[in-house]
Amino acid sequence: MQPTNHSAIQSWFLAARPRTLPAAVMPVMVGSALAFRDNYFDPVIALVALACALLLQIGSNFANDLFDHLSGADTRERKGPVRAVASGLITPLQMKIGIVIVFGIAFILGLYLVVIGGLPILIIGIASITMAILYTGGPYPLGYYGWGDVMVFLFFGFIGTMGTYYVQALQLSLTAFLVSIPVGALITNILIVNNYRDVETDERAGKRTTAVIFGRKFARWEFTVLLFSAYGIPLLVWVFFELSAWILLPFISFPLALRVLAMMNTLHGRELNLALEQCAKLVAFYGILFAIGISV
Repeated sequence: MQPTNHSAIQSWFLAARPRTLPAAVMPVMVGSALAFRDNYFDPVIALVALACALLLQIGSNFANDLFDHLSGADTRERKGPVRAVASGLITPLQMKIGIVIVFGIAFILGLYLVVIGGLPILIIGIASITMAILYTGGPYPLGYYGWGDVMVFLFFGFIGTMGTYYVQALQLSLTAFLVSIPVGALITNILIVNNYRDVETDERAGKRTTAVIFGRKFARWEFTVLLFSAYGIPLLVWVFFELSAWILLPFISFPLALRVLAMMNTLHGRELNLALEQCAKLVAFYGILFAIGISV
């Protein structure tokens, strides 16, 4: 984790973790697809929601980069990609300023959504920024005490997807709740792979993820259950609700899902970086197919 020859732009690009950004896009895409199906879609609202989601994800990545360094969770033994603060590419002070700027822009843009959606959207925005910071920062960092999986599922699945739908439709539905489950499941799986890879280094740093608390076997089972639920829910919606058979379009991505599952059960250490990359690709591929299937 020695500093490398990066420009300032490259360093901030690295800190933004662009490979994680499909996780921010998927909830907005799926929520907007359902809004389109129900004749509530508003392209301006959807674009602003997407911009806010991307900024919140980047801000969360900045905060994670900073607080993992300050807590000692990111060390030279880290098996994952280089982190900007720990490697010396960005100073802690610079990262703090970056966090304030990114979350500030997200909040300002979000005020437009608050005008449309009212108090519920304001609460969601404030809660999202707060949780992004408290995930690895503050006196009780949630990600260090086994709450990471729950928080990711909640904010990327239920809140991100249903919030996007709500700000366009100004109402919620059971269908909106159901389609948010695969979103939360697949995005949570990205975190599970990351934590599964880092069990040893996290345990030494006192970072008690679910993989550390319950062990690798539990992490593999959790990953498997969430993965298959992402394909079971569209089938459930197709059978019991009014959506067409196009809702099953995500099954095209099933071979990739099985490949990631195999990696999760056979790879170790830094090899799991490949599984992490494929898991992010699955989120993007599934998300596009799911959004198309919902909107048709």
